[in-house]
Amino acid sequence: MSFQTPHQRGLSVLLPPLGRVLKFIGGMKMKAIFVTGGKQYYVSEGETIYVEKLDAEVGTEVTFDQVLYVDGVAGTPVVDGAKVVCSVEKQGKQKKVVVFKYRPKKKFRKKQGHRQPYTKLTVKKIVK
Repeated sequence: MSFQTPHQRGLSVLLPPLGRVLKFIGGMKMKAIFVTGGKQYYVSEGETIYVEKLDAEVGTEVTFDQVLYVDGVAGTPVVDGAKVVCSVEKQGKQKKVVVFKYRPKKKFRKKQGHRQPYTKLTVKKIVK
């Protein structure tokens, strides 16, 4: 018995309906890489991210113009005219990290805590 393709066996190949394929292609979101706080973030529209603390009130919009990449277009080093518009959802602090320093045989112990501030952003739109 040799291998036969579905067409050779008389079966039709099942493909998804064209409407579903076009809906998937049209539903793809724009993606971008931008810089803030010395870090790079890869985002798409509607996504929620946590970044280093920004001086912005809750509910305001923040625009980032240092965009390194937008939908297949890479900048040198930034893409001209590209922007990422985000809205500020929350300002807060992360969980406490305990820093404990200890030197053996010297009676030196130092306990210190740290909570890193952050800003929670929701990406509203990406302008190419």
